[in-house]
Amino acid sequence: MPSIEKPRFRFPSAFTILFGLIILVAVLTWVIPAGQYARAPSEALGKDVPVPGSYALTEANPQGVFDVLLAPIAGFYDPVAYTANAIDVSLFVLIIGGFIGVVTATGAIDAGIKRAMVRAKGREVWMIPFLMALFALGGTTY
Repeated sequence: MPSIEKPRFRFPSAFTILFGLIILVAVLTWVIPAGQYARAPSEALGKDVPVPGSYALTEANPQGVFDVLLAPIAGFYDPVAYTANAIDVSLFVLIIGGFIGVVTATGAIDAGIKRAMVRAKGREVWMIPFLMALFALGGTTY
């Protein structure tokens, strides 16, 4: 009798998880009552802060299917107000991710570490703090 393999569970991608969260939050806009605190300027913080005890219900703005589909785009750029939201940060992350992908695909980091290990023969124990410092410097200067 041939054995039947059970399909293995595959963890959903980051995009699937994020889209699921967008749908969940959109559904919650129909369930949870809308409200907000009154805000007052704070000299110590240099921005408006909520006033304790001033919470009041406001008009609900339940999100529909169209709003769910436009949510990823609205996170980058607000088409209603023509303002950039997080597109600069997103592009920066994409560019850095592309750079790291190219460097990893070419094997440059592995080759550099291998060459440093050959040169440090007998002093390999110093490679860990050296590489930690080097990668920390690279990570903070990105």
